[in-house]
Amino acid sequence: MSSNASTGAPLLQVKSLSKRFGGFIALDGIDLEVAQGERLGLIGPNGSGKSTLVNCICGTLQNEAGTVTFDGRPLNGAPAHKRTHLGLARSFQLPRPFASMSVADNIRVPLLYTVRHRSGLIHSAMDLDHRCLELLALVGLEHLAERWPRDLTQVDMRKLELARAVASEPKLLIADEAMAGLSHSEVEDIVALLLRLNREQGITVILIEHIMRAVMAFSQRIAVLVSGRKIADGKPDDVVNNPEVVSAYLGQ
Repeated sequence: MSSNASTGAPLLQVKSLSKRFGGFIALDGIDLEVAQGERLGLIGPNGSGKSTLVNCICGTLQNEAGTVTFDGRPLNGAPAHKRTHLGLARSFQLPRPFASMSVADNIRVPLLYTVRHRSGLIHSAMDLDHRCLELLALVGLEHLAERWPRDLTQVDMRKLELARAVASEPKLLIADEAMAGLSHSEVEDIVALLLRLNREQGITVILIEHIMRAVMAFSQRIAVLVSGRKIADGKPDDVVNNPEVVSAYLGQ
């Protein structure tokens, strides 16, 4: 059993997190907690600090002040790959699959280098093939297993990006603008997929998104960043009706 499950502590705990780029304050004392199994929406205008916060949580950037604790473990100073091995995964705004590999091989890479590292087991080729097809079926891409990423539609590319993140068997998935540029029906497909990952796979999800109908449909709670500060955190209906949020983010 994971440490947070036994103690009731949050799966992710961010305390007084601050990050500067020269004289620019990108994050100013951010506090954020995410419970095991929760679906959190993280919103804010461009330049609000969302990506910087995610990069500090995932280890791409190192924060100057504050702490990040994941599943009871302090992460400050830990490199990104160590955080992935602990069960912290992300998908990226711009999918960058391995173009010279098939769709299936794009899934085998995290299976080989993340799950095997964590478990210490040597998986057979048959085990890898089976798990790979399971993951592709989970996101609806099993029929494209032997195709190349260049053959995929935009929405299928997003699904592959999510499948690559889920292949590392995360406890927490940060989905960073997984719906940008998609049609109304494609957005609904991705929301439904993220809900399945949360409800059926037990993955805690932080959704970063500008499409508010998607955020509202998915999130149990919403946190709002503006100019590197968290200005709201609560139930979706309460947050979107918060006058400060309306003024700063929704522009209404």
